Amino acid sequence: MNDTGSTAPAVGFWAQAAADPGRPALVAPDGTPWTAGELLADANRLVHGLREAGLGRGDAFAVVLPNGPELVTAFLAATQAGFYLVPVNHHLVGPEIAWIVADSGAKVLIAHARYAEAVTAAADGAGLPKEHRYAVGELPGFRPWAELLADRSADTPEARTAGWVMNYTSGTTGRPRGIRRPLPGIPPEHPGLGGFLGIFGIRAGGDDVHLVCSPLYHTAVLQFAGASLHLGHPVVLMDRWTPEEMLRLMDRHRITDTHMVPTQFHRLLALPAEVRARYDVSAMRHAIHGAAPCPEHVKRAMIDWWGECVEEYYAASEGGGTYATAREWLERPGTVGRPWPISEIAVLDEAGEPLPSGELGTVYLKMNTGGFSYHKDEEKTRQSRVGGFFTVGDLGYLDADGYLYLRDRKIDMIISGGVNIYPAEVESALLAHPAVADAAAFGIPNDDWGEEVKAVVEPVPDHVPGPGPELAAEILAHCERLLAKYKCPRSVDFVVELPRDPNGKLYKRRLRDPYWEGRTRQV
Repeated sequence: MNDTGSTAPAVGFWAQAAADPGRPALVAPDGTPWTAGELLADANRLVHGLREAGLGRGDAFAVVLPNGPELVTAFLAATQAGFYLVPVNHHLVGPEIAWIVADSGAKVLIAHARYAEAVTAAADGAGLPKEHRYAVGELPGFRPWAELLADRSADTPEARTAGWVMNYTSGTTGRPRGIRRPLPGIPPEHPGLGGFLGIFGIRAGGDDVHLVCSPLYHTAVLQFAGASLHLGHPVVLMDRWTPEEMLRLMDRHRITDTHMVPTQFHRLLALPAEVRARYDVSAMRHAIHGAAPCPEHVKRAMIDWWGECVEEYYAASEGGGTYATAREWLERPGTVGRPWPISEIAVLDEAGEPLPSGELGTVYLKMNTGGFSYHKDEEKTRQSRVGGFFTVGDLGYLDADGYLYLRDRKIDMIISGGVNIYPAEVESALLAHPAVADAAAFGIPNDDWGEEVKAVVEPVPDHVPGPGPELAAEILAHCERLLAKYKCPRSVDFVVELPRDPNGKLYKRRLRDPYWEGRTRQV
């Protein structure tokens, strides 16, 4: 698919689609194929529709959409018309969405009828005029998505200029903040399009096919998908992820690359052996994972199954990051790699001074292709920076060769009797128990020690014995065999499902805060 031979491909999706409109570009979650020409035509129509709705260069519009052609169309429209696209997590409730819509200054909201209650409350809460609300599907008070496209020209818009995606931070503390970069004022077909994937060895041309198996509102997921389109690679979309359906799509479409999170690895590995053997995944060349720590035994199991295509990166929505091949990780277990060619990494102490190799400190990143600010929050922007570097609060160290090793987020670190305990290490031990489908570890109050380790476990379905005292005792004994006593959980609670977003990030604050009600946590 899409073998370009010796001819160098045109730069960017738009030029490629114009040159070869019939080539496969997208497969929707329901299996509907889209050609590059069809996708280009709708992206152009959407630019014209949004401009008629009053948007100009530098204006924002928000989308609350599942993975589908509409969200991809919105991305392509924004990034060729100088708009800011604000993708909103569709798991948020009305007031949370209203905050993002209002804070971003979005002039238009495009939503899916699937999220009717939340988006209606959000549009009302943000005071968005009814004529600037559009919906995919029938939604009272919203105009049909088709009205944005109907009777619009599919011709290339005038005054094309590069736009940007304005993602909002996850908001683990306080209100989420938009990550806003200055618009570069250059044509959309700038050389950087798709070049991000070159960090992982993915190039234009060839038979590459990208699978989107996480929500596109996530920074990295949309960036990987967009870069794939700009390299001329077909993109296959999943809406609701399940492990066997992912394997089926990998087999059916000969998927070569995807972006994943460790939770997906864990659930793939939990499939019965006969199910895993049913599908051919040998086309996969780059199973790139990030967003959360990956337990060592889980990663080794994935490499044993899929081979050395299992690659890792560490990055922030704000920019910058590291990358480790499977071979590098096997030689240095636990590393998240060395800096990208366009990035720098530093580990600093509390005074902002560089630490020698091997010493734990706060990880700072720098993106050499441009800066950012937190929208309407100069204080947060200032506090996150030391010189040209910024931090999101992660702790780690560099080895003598410049490879980064992470420990945890500073806010999640447990301090018991003055000793630091890193939850990721405890969670890795918990996940090694066959009855544990997912796990979280965090600190709760202890009058003598300040904090003690609490484990919250999502048990494997239909596990016997059930999630009661017997299983709790078994899990605690298991941890004692793997961890020093001071690191071991003192107690285990069971839940039906841990509160993770679909990208695998754990909402640990939701689990931890009830234990600290009325108490002050010292971190």
